[in-house]
Amino acid sequence: MAFVTVTMPDGRSWTPKFVGEINQQKCIGCGRCFRVCGRDVLQLVGVTEDGEFIPVVLGSDDDDDEEYERKVMTIANQMNCVGCEACSKICPKDCYTHAEMSAG
Repeated sequence: MAFVTVTMPDGRSWTPKFVGEINQQKCIGCGRCFRVCGRDVLQLVGVTEDGEFIPVVLGSDDDDDEEYERKVMTIANQMNCVGCEACSKICPKDCYTHAEMSAG
């Protein structure tokens, strides 16, 4: 199977790996990945005791911690991912799974 590969200006080859999933059991909701992604791929959510997701606005004073048990990152707009893997590189808990896109 052939993967999409890009030739960089200096001649090196690069195969982008796109975000596939986030292990929410490992995720601590720190938001580091959200801050490095400039493509609006990720969304921080609160998880209620029933397992429901509640959107969280980072930096907001209106964040009501009592509505949820913990915070986790989710993939909101997967098609915006450019395959740079910055989210995975900054994640302190190794929560991310990425995959190459097959050509054809």
